[in-house]
Amino acid sequence: MPADILLTVVATAAIQSIFGVGVLLFGTPILLLLGYDFINALSVLLPISIAINSLQIIKHYQFIDTVFYKKVLIYTIPFVVLFLFFVSTVKINIGILVGGFLILVALKSLFPVVEQKLENLIKHEKIYLAVMGLVHGLTNLGGSLLTAIVHSKKYEKNATRVNVAICYATFAVFQLATLFFLGSQFELSYVENMSFLQLGVIVFLCTEEMVYSAIDNKKYSQYFAAFLLISGILLIIK
Repeated sequence: MPADILLTVVATAAIQSIFGVGVLLFGTPILLLLGYDFINALSVLLPISIAINSLQIIKHYQFIDTVFYKKVLIYTIPFVVLFLFFVSTVKINIGILVGGFLILVALKSLFPVVEQKLENLIKHEKIYLAVMGLVHGLTNLGGSLLTAIVHSKKYEKNATRVNVAICYATFAVFQLATLFFLGSQFELSYVENMSFLQLGVIVFLCTEEMVYSAIDNKKYSQYFAAFLLISGILLIIK
């Protein structure tokens, strides 16, 4: 079991256990920097992401915003699939733009003008969701835009995480299905992938019990804003 992947899985699974995203958002650039190609990074990270999100969905499914989720299925998923087809030939670095947007979302409560502009942008929900699918299909960074729009809806703690989780899991399921359809070849063995999957689930169970359950609604909202801010900065640096 490669130690570099193991450490990446532990760190990103802990983040996703709290916020609903993280394994793909941070795991993908980390593995790329470590020398793994995009497809093999996906083969490791997608099953882990799906497993953690599935556990989050099972626990708080009653808080799912079905209206919003249906919009994601219609306007986001087709673009995720379409642009994953081209990901091996199209090289686009939009991390700076996405990162800057996340910083604005995180700081919007401090600047009323910024908050108003962002609310106007997110009101064009269909276009936003389509762009989110394009970004995720090409770069795996769509989780950052997903957290931004869910954060704007001002759900309470469990509703925030489960709505991020169900959308993020759906992204991953369609990405994995697309890779199988394309007949993509993976370097890591089935046994190694299953070991990483089990590790991700263990990290989730520990984080759920020791960290997530101890965070109240107000603190969670603050931590979520901080998460967006840090995500934006890291994307710009990357």
